[in-house]
Amino acid sequence: MRFLKTIIPVILLLGFSSSCKTLMSYVNVVKCDFRMKSITETKLAGMNIQHVKSFSDLDLFQAGNLTKAYLSKDIPLEFLLNLEGKNPNTAEATMASFDWILLIDDIQMVSGTNEQEYRIPANGGTRTIPLKISVNLLDVLNNETKDALLNFGFNLADAGDKPTRVGLKLKPTLNVGGIPITYPGYINLGTEFGVQE
Repeated sequence: MRFLKTIIPVILLLGFSSSCKTLMSYVNVVKCDFRMKSITETKLAGMNIQHVKSFSDLDLFQAGNLTKAYLSKDIPLEFLLNLEGKNPNTAEATMASFDWILLIDDIQMVSGTNEQEYRIPANGGTRTIPLKISVNLLDVLNNETKDALLNFGFNLADAGDKPTRVGLKLKPTLNVGGIPITYPGYINLGTEFGVQE
């Protein structure tokens, strides 16, 4: 892998001042596989819509609240996107942080940076990485009708909570001897393991 060849000289330079085990823990994340595991806690304008498929599924009270949110031009869509990392290495892998871009139906919705460090156990071990998403639909889809806008937020996941309309691009950052090294491009995640470039 080209990225691995790029950081090897940095590792050699820093190897004398840092623990080799720590360095390799960061380097190992380059060989890890990632996927979108599930979507949970889906809310639209503060209401739980985890398994709502369309506006017509709402009761009168819920429909009224969403209409009020639309008129006030504030329709926050919030959910927890659970990522999963799998480590094929014989040693632990550590991801210092990562940049991300979220898409729904191939429309870029929001982007950000997760500053929390995550460690993925060795030998096929997995780690769930929860990513809290929040976006005001009116900021991104301001030309849509009320029904089209609200229906956009429904049915993001299937009955098993697996993301069906969501895409995520991930760019990991390693911390090698105190120096942050960011992956050169984004990794496109699917719902199954297997990197899609």
